[in-house]
Amino acid sequence: MSAAAPVDPVISRMTDAEATGHLIADTFHVDAITAWLVPRVEDRLPLQRRFFTMYAAHAMEHGDVYGIHEAGELAGVAVWFTAPFPEIPGEREAIDTFAGENAERYHALGELLEKLHPHEPHHYLNFIALERGRTGRGLGTLLLEEHHRRLDAEGAPAYLEASSEASRRLYLRHGYVDMPELVRLPGGPVMYPMWREPRPPAG
Repeated sequence: MSAAAPVDPVISRMTDAEATGHLIADTFHVDAITAWLVPRVEDRLPLQRRFFTMYAAHAMEHGDVYGIHEAGELAGVAVWFTAPFPEIPGEREAIDTFAGENAERYHALGELLEKLHPHEPHHYLNFIALERGRTGRGLGTLLLEEHHRRLDAEGAPAYLEASSEASRRLYLRHGYVDMPELVRLPGGPVMYPMWREPRPPAG
């Protein structure tokens, strides 16, 4: 019997905010930004699941949320907003409730990001994440290109904050350039604001 042919990854719109938020949290709960936000290791995953689920739900109303599946399993997600987009109703109060003693760090990060966020119309890549163990196979590129095709067709720019040098290098390969100022967390890591101009149609 011959082996089954490999199934190409499938990208579709996400409608499950919790599944989206949990995948992002599971990916990023060990990174430097999360460690700064939530110093206690055991608190990181539950708090970040609440945080990312809140943003995923908001993006499903005010942007685009994609999931990439391999063999029917969710392997990664990308969360985009179309700026200008409204604030999450009751966001500060919600963070105060679930983040407790960590809430001020969440608020400080939000204020720093908002201060540097461009004002002109654009699409904002809030989060992109791949399930651990699925990196290095081009899935992140497929997720980026899915929305970039739309941006190029509409002549719309994109903005994001890379959370590491590794992700910054990925975005540089996809047409993003560094913005003039970094996001510097007090006593913590930096983030790299980046901008992408739309590419003209081929030919």
